[in-house]
Amino acid sequence: MALKAIIYRAGVAFSDLDRNLYSDHTLTIARHPSETEERMMVRLLAFVLNAPATNDLGTLEFGKDMWEADEPALVQQDLTGLTEHWIELGQPEEKRLVRVCGRAKRVTVYSFGSTAPAWWAALAGRFSRVNNLTVWQLPAAQAQALGALAARSMDLQITLQEGVLFVGEGERSVEITPVRLFGGE
Repeated sequence: MALKAIIYRAGVAFSDLDRNLYSDHTLTIARHPSETEERMMVRLLAFVLNAPATNDLGTLEFGKDMWEADEPALVQQDLTGLTEHWIELGQPEEKRLVRVCGRAKRVTVYSFGSTAPAWWAALAGRFSRVNNLTVWQLPAAQAQALGALAARSMDLQITLQEGVLFVGEGERSVEITPVRLFGGE
């Protein structure tokens, strides 16, 4: 018998003090049996950081990347079905990134884990002509600490100030300093 997804529920209060944006999200997240809590929490964080202020260009949704190999972790499609924003987690292959950059207006990768710097060092020079790709690295220890905040029911407060994220859940909190490896705003 196949294992089923584990359901997590998260209430998120997000404050982006750098851009004066504030939002609240109520999220239901299905964690695939092979997905770690660390990856799931990075996925949740990517959602919060990229959720559009309005739905004029479509809503950001969790993808089916753990179930379907050609799907993203998160995707925003406009009202005509065109892909506005494709978000990958981890260390996608070069071929996949090239293909996705040709299909979406904007592509963002959130890499994490101890091998992320070596992964990007091997790929960095190959994307010099790509203008719709942004790659972020979450330091491995910080991503692990973020994963430790996971609970089946969470009330998270996330604040972004001067490029540093503060993620709190009750008495526990984590500071995350994402590093932009490629691309720009």
